[in-house]
Amino acid sequence: MSEVKLFFGPQHPGMHGNASVHLYVEGDLVKKARLVPGMLHRGFEKSMENHTWMGNLALIPRVCVAEPDINEMVFAQGLETIAEVEIPERAHYIRMVIMEMTRILAHMMSLGALASPTGLYTANQWMQADRNNIQDLFEAITGHRIYHMYIVPGGVRKELPQGIETRILDFFTEFERRMPEYHALIFENPTIQARLKDNIMLPEFVVWELGVTGIGMRSAVGKPYDVRKVTPYARYDKVDFEVPVATYSDAYTRSVMKYYEIKESIRIIRQAFDMMPQGKVNVKIAPGNALKWTLPKGQTYSAVESARGEFGYYIVSDGKTQPYRIAVRGASFPQGFLGVERYMPGVRLDDAPLWYDTMGICTPEIDR
Repeated sequence: MSEVKLFFGPQHPGMHGNASVHLYVEGDLVKKARLVPGMLHRGFEKSMENHTWMGNLALIPRVCVAEPDINEMVFAQGLETIAEVEIPERAHYIRMVIMEMTRILAHMMSLGALASPTGLYTANQWMQADRNNIQDLFEAITGHRIYHMYIVPGGVRKELPQGIETRILDFFTEFERRMPEYHALIFENPTIQARLKDNIMLPEFVVWELGVTGIGMRSAVGKPYDVRKVTPYARYDKVDFEVPVATYSDAYTRSVMKYYEIKESIRIIRQAFDMMPQGKVNVKIAPGNALKWTLPKGQTYSAVESARGEFGYYIVSDGKTQPYRIAVRGASFPQGFLGVERYMPGVRLDDAPLWYDTMGICTPEIDR
């Protein structure tokens, strides 16, 4: 049987983001896979080095469209560390709410994306409808639906609008009530079980070889490594939550874990509002023209726990108004780059979109 070359993405309903994978197949079996980066043409890291510190606030959320606020958080934390800025206590709790809301958005997008390769379109429609409701909440808080530019060096951009706490808690109370329906629709579906169970495995040796973190690691090795627990930021050390783990990392297990992480995120949001103090939400770090803010010389690695694992920025300042160097540690880079080429071969052609989705890959973290 002769080998055929096929193009998976960027214009393919199963490809999540502007990426392309060249698949070499025999029959319906993938024999070789080659990631072709360069579809975004953005060069985020070098673009950041050519903008002022504060001018980067509009650029950084685009490193991951599905979960933009993680970029705001690692960037703000890094700058605050170098500049030795202490932010108000209330800002820590607001940041925690924002981070968990964006984690829920990312997990919902991933679970909804199971629809295209499996034909379960109702799940995607439900997910997108509820994601739209959460984006309404983000719009009320920040003025924006996708790229929020709300977490800034010194705290958050502005105070929460009046009544937003009630709106957020009311929505998630209703959403939690319907979560068993989501579970029945997706995880009790015979097609989903047939396609995902015992399929697209992520063995423990691959986790250590590639440096996979997040759900990929926690589902394979059973260890609750989570940056929110290991090196707490915001005020994650003040709230009580569980980190779901497993020891059998098939596509089904990784997807189910996202469902349980959504439940824990809602739990964190409720606690954050209960514990949130009154007071200021930011400190002025650059009196006058913020675009001319000069950071002291220094360097730091700032990391958070994204929906896909450890996400970090290595930031270097040479004492000027622009970064000397910024390197992005994308949470999905290990499995999204090396993983595609080493471990996608061997799957069936119709499972390639499921491989890409359940491995938790956000394309701009690779093409950066």
